[in-house]
Amino acid sequence: MKKSPLASTKERFESKDKLVQAVQKLATEDLWLDRVNETKGLAKVSNQKLLRLHDLLTDAKKRFGSRQKLVDAILELAKRVKDKGYAARLGGYPLPQLLDLHGTLSKTQRRAEAKAKGKPAKKAAPKAEKKAAAPKKTPSKAPAKKTSKRPPAKA
Repeated sequence: MKKSPLASTKERFESKDKLVQAVQKLATEDLWLDRVNETKGLAKVSNQKLLRLHDLLTDAKKRFGSRQKLVDAILELAKRVKDKGYAARLGGYPLPQLLDLHGTLSKTQRRAEAKAKGKPAKKAAPKAEKKAAAPKKTPSKAPAKKTSKRPPAKA
């Protein structure tokens, strides 16, 4: 059974304050675009969002180290390394969106590689050969008219 966000927070961090501190510690300029409302801060964000954000930040830090390396990896997967405009646009994306995009592109690349390793698709037979190979249908009798059980309408 899946635990509630509050139970997960208490289990992993003991309190919400410690979770907020952990997220702030990971949210450095290398990974994070600070778009948090200054008056409210991360303390007003729900536990579920904070847990997801903490998981994403730790994953990004472990796999890529910095935002720029993540953007470079996305550019490699998309085969658009020289496209400076696309790179600048990716630089403005939030970290969760960048990680989702990287996951999508890597999955697409894995599928393409698996398809390339597998058997090539059979070529479709020309239409003329398909028609010749198909058995010809013999014409059948026309269907009989259906009679209605209703009495004829009065005029």
